[in-house]
Amino acid sequence: MIEAKDLTFSYGKGKQALHGLSFTVEDGEIFGFLGPNGSGKSTTQKILTGILKGYGGKVSLFGQDASAAHGQGFLEKIGVLFEFPYLYANLSAVDNLHYFASFYPKGQRRDVGELLHMLGLEPNFWKKPVSSYSKGMRQRVSMARALVSNPRLLFLDEPTSGLDPSGAVLFRKIIEQERKKGTTVFITTHNMADADLLCDRVAFISGGRLAALDTPKRLKEKNSNHRVVIDYLVGGQRKTKTIGAPELEAGIPFAHDEIISIHSQEPTLEDMFIRYTGRGLG
Repeated sequence: MIEAKDLTFSYGKGKQALHGLSFTVEDGEIFGFLGPNGSGKSTTQKILTGILKGYGGKVSLFGQDASAAHGQGFLEKIGVLFEFPYLYANLSAVDNLHYFASFYPKGQRRDVGELLHMLGLEPNFWKKPVSSYSKGMRQRVSMARALVSNPRLLFLDEPTSGLDPSGAVLFRKIIEQERKKGTTVFITTHNMADADLLCDRVAFISGGRLAALDTPKRLKEKNSNHRVVIDYLVGGQRKTKTIGAPELEAGIPFAHDEIISIHSQEPTLEDMFIRYTGRGLG
């Protein structure tokens, strides 16, 4: 679906943003593109969506060279959720979506009401100006805007930004539903929970270079110390012991009356992000 080979980009002399990125995104994959601020995430996504020109290397989408593919036919196949909601504030959610839907063939458009209902926007707000919406409400309409064309390739920039926990869960469910339809999803985010729960593979980018690329599970397993923490009761007292995971194969290797919990010390995806990029999420 997406292939980038030796991708480079510069904003001017001494302002090299990308230094030879190479990666692929398979059909129907949810791919996470993660990096600190200023690492090149947005530059890469702008190249892939046709906003930025003048890059070096090769990019192909839908099996076509991207330098020649960003025409109307290409744009009709993609949906984009920008980090900052791109909506007309004086128009309602319904009017915004009808306007953006008008750029696509009739047979491709999704029902506006069904989308807003699916995304959890209260019906009493559907015809009110977007200027009266909260950030989370605008995010819901922006997601509807990205989905209204029934895209084959979906670019999502910070998809759960501004949402409460229940809204974030709903968005993750919707993204999974899109994948089940065969949609390919390219996500840029600082939210490691989203990346860990959603992505088939993640790429860590730092300083315009690819620092790591693998499944979240393998990234964590490769960097695990293979130890577990056991909370238990013995003689009426609660105790904690840390042991190597292989020691459990023959059973609990110490006296106990009751096991309360066993937790792996496997690192989190955020731990891996910091290890590979050398920077936190800010």
